[in-house]
Amino acid sequence: MTTTFPVCDDRSLSQLALGLTGSEILKISGEIRVLAEAGHDICNLTVGDFSPKEFRIPQVLEGLIAEAFAKGETNYPPSDGTKELRQAVVRYYDDVLGLKYPLDSVLIAGGARPIIFSAYAAVVDPGDKVVYPIPSWNNNHYTYFMRGVPVEITVGPETNFLPTADLLRPHIRDARMICICTPLNPAGTVMAREEVERIARLVVEENERRAATGERALLILWDQVYWMLTFGASRHYSPPQLVPEVQPYTIFVDGISKAFAATGLRVGWTVAPPPITARMRDILGHVGAWAPRPEQIAVAKFLGMRSAIDDFHESMIRELQLRLDLLFDRIDAMRAEGLPIRAIAPQGAIYLSVQFDLIGRGAIKTNEQIRRLLLDDADFAVVPFQAFGLPNETGWFRLSVGAVSPAQIETGLARVRNVLARYA
Repeated sequence: MTTTFPVCDDRSLSQLALGLTGSEILKISGEIRVLAEAGHDICNLTVGDFSPKEFRIPQVLEGLIAEAFAKGETNYPPSDGTKELRQAVVRYYDDVLGLKYPLDSVLIAGGARPIIFSAYAAVVDPGDKVVYPIPSWNNNHYTYFMRGVPVEITVGPETNFLPTADLLRPHIRDARMICICTPLNPAGTVMAREEVERIARLVVEENERRAATGERALLILWDQVYWMLTFGASRHYSPPQLVPEVQPYTIFVDGISKAFAATGLRVGWTVAPPPITARMRDILGHVGAWAPRPEQIAVAKFLGMRSAIDDFHESMIRELQLRLDLLFDRIDAMRAEGLPIRAIAPQGAIYLSVQFDLIGRGAIKTNEQIRRLLLDDADFAVVPFQAFGLPNETGWFRLSVGAVSPAQIETGLARVRNVLARYA
């Protein structure tokens, strides 16, 4: 028997719920799961996750988690995180990034998502302007949650899909927060040192102006959850490393999910000015978005094991770069043959930006048509930049390599080549 709920239709929902758009990426990923369960051999480059078959968490960390469970560390953690982990984050930022913070600057949460949500909730009021580039991950949705005013700056391959100080400058005069991610999800690109410094100085100069007038500060949400994953000559820099005066205005988003292939462990953190961290803590205290205690105990110990971290990253980065380079090299070879495709060389994170230059060829008019073509005819699953807020139908897609093997990439691209050859 099917139960119906005649009263509980859309009229029972809030305006917030009615206006919210669900995650475009998760929708696509759900579609791929159904196809895979039906027996399709899909090269799945959609989700920003890691398959344990390809990338396991560090063995040392795995052992430390088991040890914490065995010792009965299964009760509630403190609402701002265990003191041991907060101290470990302070030491890690000092040792690796050269940044000194008090303990009160650190808040631990169940991954980076609650950190981003609570940062928005702590500083953005309805009507406040939030400036961010598109494509970027979920800034449009978080701005909507807070009833903020989105100021979206469209960026393209000419700037590696990253914002510049010159692009930001016209929009900051009355903005409340700038949101930047580097290495970038979705593009897999890394902001150059010089641009990080220019943006940091821009924020400092604007706040010096505001201090004289008594206006609220301009803050920068710096999402560096991929900062340990860079390739070749690319290096990650954060604003306070280059311009110390910007430290009081910087809210870091960070955690273990990407750097240690530990997405399911749900340990993220912010390092931010203590008054902001305190309010983020209170907001998450009501939500209960805490990282599990055993993982916190384990990560606190693991962050002090520099040699174990270095050994893990040597292997992890080698395997990530193998997959990213394989994708890029094969795609670049197709481009050289005259096929309608190009990519940006790997720089960081677990992503490659690829343009399937099929708009206007035949009856293809949208990225969604390209996505369906690749999925239906090549069992090749990718995510369009529309899922990251970019409105333009330009053929740009994100390819994520954390859940595929080199062999799957090779066979998947062979199928893609056959599809593209029809449009050359």
